[in-house]
Amino acid sequence: MSAGEVVIGLISAPGTAAEVAANLADDLRAELSAQLPAVQWRVSTVIDVLVDPPAEDAALVAAARERLLREAWDLVVCLTDLPLRARRRPVVAHASPVHGVAVVSLPALGAVGLRRRARDAVVGLVRTLLGDADEHAQSHSVARLGRRARELGSQQEESDGSVMFTAKVLSGNVRLLVGMIRANQPWRLAIGLSKALTAALATGVFALVTPDIWQLGDALTWMRLSVIGAGSVAAITAALIVGAGLWEQGSNPAGRKQVTLFNLATTGTVVLGVLFLYAVLLLLAMLTTPVLVPAQLLEESIGHVAGVDDYMKLALLASALATLGGALGAGLESDEAVRAAAYTYRQESGEVLAKG
Repeated sequence: MSAGEVVIGLISAPGTAAEVAANLADDLRAELSAQLPAVQWRVSTVIDVLVDPPAEDAALVAAARERLLREAWDLVVCLTDLPLRARRRPVVAHASPVHGVAVVSLPALGAVGLRRRARDAVVGLVRTLLGDADEHAQSHSVARLGRRARELGSQQEESDGSVMFTAKVLSGNVRLLVGMIRANQPWRLAIGLSKALTAALATGVFALVTPDIWQLGDALTWMRLSVIGAGSVAAITAALIVGAGLWEQGSNPAGRKQVTLFNLATTGTVVLGVLFLYAVLLLLAMLTTPVLVPAQLLEESIGHVAGVDDYMKLALLASALATLGGALGAGLESDEAVRAAAYTYRQESGEVLAKG
């Protein structure tokens, strides 16, 4: 391949993968133009889920190949949010020169430096798909991928000439799970649930202006307050997962492994989102307690001089009760609202958006 135009289709799932692809297209074009200036490069970005989860790597390759033929691309790279596995190892990337298809599992790249890692992986995979387009650059690319493979786990060459990069079993699965949770953006959870947030704030304000709560906070030990706080987080987490049906069921052995990862990522996402809500409520309680609860009234209620620790106990109890109020508010949310808040996108079949 020494002249002419090469068109690369860059297919991404909605959400984080689409955000990475939007930034990656220009970087990929510039990198390839610098390495192979004799060829004119064009990158066509498409947002398409390709397959319904749970799905294996082979299904993604086949679906991407069909899209390549339909669009008349020369090569196709698929950025997916699906957790792919091969013999218990997470699959980071897979290149099939025979089909002209490469797949990158973004969660397997981890949560830090995602754009840079995705760019390096995609450029190296495109070089692998090109074969002997440029022997020197190709050897450099393979060497770089080889170093990355040794860091991640292993590089496996299949019988059909495809190359699969897999991570180590333990560290790779941890990185994969963290990457899946990061893709869900758990910090968006509390913001996306307006009814739960409203109920939590209303409950917190009511708790702060109720003398019985002042006395209860004074009587409770720090250990009991911690248990109440943890219980409130667990309650709203269970309410969101069970109430909105976020827990999925696998229909076959291969699918069950992927569904297990989905469920672990969902649980981690909801827990972190609820902890973020709890932290915000605690901060608000700490700031507003001295304003809403005058020291004189608090001392008359608890029967002794009010100190900083008394206000801290009241803030902890109020934020825990507010979180429980959020659990009641979460029960009023629609399943669609909870899913939209818990996930950056909800995978559906079919093409979402395309641009060239």
